[in-house]
Amino acid sequence: MRTIVLAIFLSAVMAGTSFAVDKSYYSPVIYIDTDNHRILISQLGGVFYIDVPEAARPHMEKLPVSGLVDFVVEVKGENEIPVIKTWKVKSGESTCMYFNGKECT
Repeated sequence: MRTIVLAIFLSAVMAGTSFAVDKSYYSPVIYIDTDNHRILISQLGGVFYIDVPEAARPHMEKLPVSGLVDFVVEVKGENEIPVIKTWKVKSGESTCMYFNGKECT
C-alpha cells in the first residue's frame, strides 16, 4: 500500500514539474534587438525571438545580421522565449565566432 501511495505522489509531483530542453537552431540572424536583449531568427518558415542571457549581452551586437549561426538554446515551456546557451557563427564576419555560455572564444 505504501508503494502505491508513493508512486501516485511521485507521479503527481513529476507531472507538475516543467523540464527544460536544449534545442539547436541553425538560422540566419534576422534582427538584433539590443533594447530588449533578444535576437530574431527563423526556423521552418517561421520567425521568433530567442532571449540573450546576461553573459552574452556584451557580445550580441557582434553577430552578423544575415549570417548563419548555430544557436543552442534552453526551452523551458511553450509560452516562454528560448534562452541562448551557446552559439557558433557558421557564415559571416564576427569578432565573436563562438560563445560558450560565458565568454567568446
